Amino acid sequence: MKYYSTNKQAPEASLQEAVVKGLAPDKGLYMPEKIKQLPQSFFDNIEDMSFQEIAYVVADAFFGEDIEADTLKKIVYDTLNFDVPLVHVDKNIYSLELFHGPTLAFKDVGARFMARLLGYFIKKQGQKDVKVLVATSGDTGSAVANGFLGVEGIHVYVLYPKGKVSAIQECQFTTLGQNITSLEIDGTFDDCQALVKSAFMDDDLNKALNLTSANSINVARFLPQAFYYFYAYAQLKKQGKANKVVVCVPSGNFGNLTAGLIAKRMGLPIEHFIAANNANDVFFEYLETGEYNPRPSVQTLANAMDVGDPSNFARILDLYNHSHEAITNEIEGYTYRDEAIQNIVKYTYDRTGYILDPHGACGYAALEDGLRTDETGVFLETAHPTKFLDTVESILSRKVEIPAKLQAFMKGEKKSIELPVDFSAFKNFLLKEAN
Repeated sequence: MKYYSTNKQAPEASLQEAVVKGLAPDKGLYMPEKIKQLPQSFFDNIEDMSFQEIAYVVADAFFGEDIEADTLKKIVYDTLNFDVPLVHVDKNIYSLELFHGPTLAFKDVGARFMARLLGYFIKKQGQKDVKVLVATSGDTGSAVANGFLGVEGIHVYVLYPKGKVSAIQECQFTTLGQNITSLEIDGTFDDCQALVKSAFMDDDLNKALNLTSANSINVARFLPQAFYYFYAYAQLKKQGKANKVVVCVPSGNFGNLTAGLIAKRMGLPIEHFIAANNANDVFFEYLETGEYNPRPSVQTLANAMDVGDPSNFARILDLYNHSHEAITNEIEGYTYRDEAIQNIVKYTYDRTGYILDPHGACGYAALEDGLRTDETGVFLETAHPTKFLDTVESILSRKVEIPAKLQAFMKGEKKSIELPVDFSAFKNFLLKEAN
């Protein structure tokens, strides 16, 4: 399958080229030339299939033309060596718990898949010196760093905003060493993302280094996130709850929502989506007005959603041929400030005993506000609540047990390199790494 750029000014690329390059030469994002419709027989029997079996069918529709079946199956099964359970929270609302992977965040799915796929292509090309650049507002850095840890021929550089990720998130990528380097940028996530994008557009860097991205701008990162939408539907169908399904996605850079929209295009019977924003609500504003006005992000309790210019908005526009009407027909929006996030975490725990993280709280709140009584709502619980330990314990006025996986990260020694928000400084650092 070929991949085209959302800016329509670059040649089509193969899957291998799209994955290894990350960003198209015209600064656009790669999209598959076609989105295959899955057969009805798949949906008829989906409730009897495992997560890995479902994911392989979906992966084959995306990547089967370009990767040998045995190799693709191994990548899928290695990636998904953990469950993604659907948990009933209250009334007709369910939580899709995406925090059972190695770093306890939804990005384990896309990051682990991409690490394995990129490693496969690198080996196929005989390369031994690929540099992966990734900007993170929290969970992307830990998922990517752990997904690529020890992968031969690849070195990962994690750029994160100083003082704007939780202490536990920071531990998950600054304590690893080996082929992982953490760069502490004195700015915001948007600054980190801008540095990464500028690096891909710089001729000197591209001549000296083999660069690629592990952010959701990379097709190998965001497309596999479609897997768990199908698995959520399968779990609902098994319970006889699969009629009129509405999915709410806490949204930051919008790769997660885009993957869900593509799943719907493949035939997944979802009524519509809800995009839940925090105070960084440029997409909510777009839904309301038709105007897209990116602006600097502001820091919130739901830090992974602190994005003022979401990259994957370009993919959503492309999917709907830039039609605001078509987009609003399938996507609703809600936005929540910190006080509302705190209230919903406490309200939900007091009523149900379920502990939300700040991002899942936005998703749950949007379903509470927007779901009709004849619909079944699923919100994506994108990270384990203890990744935001101080926030959650402060809201609930109680101690919350930290899982053993997270405790192990917290014992490591932090190692990071501080850099200013200055592309020249970042460029010089990378060029020194090449020598």
